[in-house]
Amino acid sequence: MSMLKFFLGFIACLLSFSNFAGQGKLLATPGVSQVEGSAGGGLVPWAQLAGYATDDEFAINGFCSRADVSDYTLDVCGAQINSFNRVEFSYAEQHFDVPALNTKIEQSITGAKIRLYGDIVYSQWPQLSLGVQHKSLRDGAVATLVGAEKTSGTDIYLAASKLHLGALAGYNWFWNMTTRYSDANQLGLLGYGGANSRQKLLFEGSTAIFLSRDIAVGIEYRQKSNNLGLGEEDWRDVFVAWMPNKYVSVTAAWLDLGSIAGADDQTGWYLSVTGYW
Repeated sequence: MSMLKFFLGFIACLLSFSNFAGQGKLLATPGVSQVEGSAGGGLVPWAQLAGYATDDEFAINGFCSRADVSDYTLDVCGAQINSFNRVEFSYAEQHFDVPALNTKIEQSITGAKIRLYGDIVYSQWPQLSLGVQHKSLRDGAVATLVGAEKTSGTDIYLAASKLHLGALAGYNWFWNMTTRYSDANQLGLLGYGGANSRQKLLFEGSTAIFLSRDIAVGIEYRQKSNNLGLGEEDWRDVFVAWMPNKYVSVTAAWLDLGSIAGADDQTGWYLSVTGYW
């Protein structure tokens, strides 16, 4: 947890410059927090940058999430910084509990995202952002045991997002498409590469309808690689996000994560809370 403590300490220093804290964007437009630390949905990073900062502001977020499926649980906490609506920096720590092996897998993820073009509301074309996530396992014993080639790796992704105001019977409609280059196994929790490894482009997508200005209901899909030959399957969720103000958001979801490390039918729930400054 030392890196996370350092990151949070750095954020505390930035808070002393609170006159520059970002609150300039429309409610709910930053999205929520993704399980690898980036701004986005729960499973998929979106093109939006974290927080409500506009071009002359910065924003700081902290979040914690928990996913509980049939045979495993995943706890994630992290933080994000948005610098003048141009660059996002993030850090997250994942703790993956494996009761069958009486062990817990820990992974740290350091991320960055740069906005290349546009705004999800005001530009004619979708907002476009390029992101990177470097991941490292604390102990690679389980990953090595199941046949992974490496215990650290780097994902690169390109995301496009757009919010259409009043587009569907007067309701706001959001969509995102992400293309990721990765050889991670189960987000990297089971290492990187393997006997069937073909590092390749993977597709991820999200869409949501805003039932009101502060409640969104949507779905996500994330394509996965089966590098280890253990039947790794694509991920899906159905989520509800509540953003009552510009200081907090709460996301709940039903998850279908398919097969994980040979254990089939990994379904369950997800809950995440993000605080914004």
